[in-house]
Amino acid sequence: MAVERTAVNPWSWSTELGYNQGEVVSGHTRTLYCSGQTAMSADGKPEHDGDMAAQLALSLDNLEAVLAEAGMALTNLVRLNVYATDVDLLFQHYGVLAGRLGAVGAAPSTTLLGVTRLAIPTLLVELEGTAVA
Repeated sequence: MAVERTAVNPWSWSTELGYNQGEVVSGHTRTLYCSGQTAMSADGKPEHDGDMAAQLALSLDNLEAVLAEAGMALTNLVRLNVYATDVDLLFQHYGVLAGRLGAVGAAPSTTLLGVTRLAIPTLLVELEGTAVA
């Protein structure tokens, strides 16, 4: 059975920002719940201290690596939670995230949350996703 995804957007403004308000998913056989991905190296060391754009890019790389290990890609994301220690700073670099998702036509329902800190104090952003295939 093929996966069918239907965007739910009672308003058009969110699609202009690159995300859907919701997605109805049917016919899927597998769901992947990804732990929060941050700017960590392959050996578990935090990278890019103080550089939001670089941390966001590496967090996306790490999210893609988890998806790939499960035989999925960014296009399989149906939910993305973004946690940032500085929301204003994140918005200055939001194009890193929006550009990568937009390049593959992914528009998962998304929530951005400002947090006091992440598990490792030098980390600025964390991405948590749910994907279906």
